[in-house]
Amino acid sequence: MRGHVERRTVDLSGYPDLVVIYLGMRVNALAGLKTLFGFGPRIAMSVEARPDGLLLHENLLFSLLPPHGGMRQYWRDFESLERWAHSEPHRTWWRGFLQNSGGTGFWHEAYFMRGGMEAVYDDMVNDTGFLRFAPVRPARGSMFSARGRAQLPGEPATPAPIAEKDLYP
Repeated sequence: MRGHVERRTVDLSGYPDLVVIYLGMRVNALAGLKTLFGFGPRIAMSVEARPDGLLLHENLLFSLLPPHGGMRQYWRDFESLERWAHSEPHRTWWRGFLQNSGGTGFWHEAYFMRGGMEAVYDDMVNDTGFLRFAPVRPARGSMFSARGRAQLPGEPATPAPIAEKDLYP
C-alpha cells in the first residue's frame, strides 16, 4: 500500500536577493543548429569557472522540433549576475549575437526574490513566455538593459557589452 507523498520545501531566508533566470535559444533556420550546439561547450566552460554569485546552473530542453534549448540559473543577487553578464566571455558572446543571431532566437526571463520580473526576446519568430500575453515594447531606452527593465536603482558596476547607441546608430 502506498503511503503519503513526501513533501519538502526550502528556507530561502538566507537568499534575500536571489535571482532566478531562465534563458533559451531556439533554432529559426538550419544555420541555427551550428549556433545552438556551438554555445553548449562555451557555456559549460563558463559555468565550470564558477562565477561569483552563481549558486546553481541547470540545462533544459524546451523542445526537440524546433530545437529549443536553454538553462535555469540561480544567482545570489542581481549585481553578481549583471557583473558576470558584462564580463568576458559573456561580453563577447552577447555583442556577437546582437550583431548576428546566427539563425537562432534568444530570450531570457528573470524573477527577483524581492519582487519584480524582466525579460527580453531577440529574433524570436514564435512568441514564448511573457511575450505571449503581455504588451510588447521595443527593447530601447529604459527597456534596453535588464537593470532598466527591472526598474532597479543605480548604475552597473561595469559597462554593458554593447551600448544602445552602438547597436542602433
